[in-house]
Amino acid sequence: MQEAFQVSKRGDTRWNRLRRTFLRERQLWLIAIPLIAWVLLFSYYPMYGLYMAFVDYLPGQNLLTSHWVGTEHFKAFFNSPDFGIIMRNTLAISGLNILFGFPAPILLAILLNELRSRKFRRIVQTVSYLPYFISWVVVASILFMLLGNEGIVNQLMLHLGWIDTPVSFLGEGKYFWSIITASNIWKDVGWSTIIYLSAIAGIDTEQYEAGKVDGLGRFGAVWHITLPGIRTTIVLLWILGIGGILNAGFEQQLLIGNDQTREYHEVLDTYAYRYGIQLGNYSYGVAIGLLKSVVALLLVFSANHLARKTLDTSIF
Repeated sequence: MQEAFQVSKRGDTRWNRLRRTFLRERQLWLIAIPLIAWVLLFSYYPMYGLYMAFVDYLPGQNLLTSHWVGTEHFKAFFNSPDFGIIMRNTLAISGLNILFGFPAPILLAILLNELRSRKFRRIVQTVSYLPYFISWVVVASILFMLLGNEGIVNQLMLHLGWIDTPVSFLGEGKYFWSIITASNIWKDVGWSTIIYLSAIAGIDTEQYEAGKVDGLGRFGAVWHITLPGIRTTIVLLWILGIGGILNAGFEQQLLIGNDQTREYHEVLDTYAYRYGIQLGNYSYGVAIGLLKSVVALLLVFSANHLARKTLDTSIF
């Protein structure tokens, strides 16, 4: 009886603490009501459409009365002859983006932080994050101008005598992964650098002064002070990056890719668009999207658990 009373009392205390916290922060909750309503309306309410992945939906038909097919659309995707190529392309492009694109903003942020000239640092930072605001339509046009058969690169190589005939950089699949990875890095590296620069700015400057006293050089200060100081930010962005490993891109593949490079540029998102949206097989497209989301969720939880166990840092 005494143990039950203690449990009940502890539960009442926890509830009272929660109620007091809510009353103390009621103004913040009142301000957050529009945001909460927006999230519920535009992020959670549309999720009822995931039911479409388990039925044979036809446009104009009531979704809830559509013929139930269970996991048939998922099986059809797994048994598709394109499944292997699509997963290979998705994982390869995402893997290259993580392998080269993830450390790039960290390195750039450290280099910018080591610059002594503030004016030059601002110029480099501005130039580096301007591509983030350029649409992929413009980026694709730039690539065609540079790498097309009559582009600047081919003309320069012909002029220097390095090649006898133009190289079809955008027409051969073996070049596509390199081009798309370089384009993604060029477009996003500057914007991601801002996050790491903000984290570096939060490091106590006294640590660098103490490091100088202990004989640390610039490289030693980066290794022993800067990198440990932004470790939490690196781990959190790494977890989010692992969760998005199946997001290999969409616009860039549609704009830069063509029939000759389909074997290398077709990824999950473009496949769902072509065979789900364009062909009117909406249930099939939703099934692919749901599968991708479930895998991403599992990867986030797994990466978060691994980071918490090994680095004592996690999102939740």
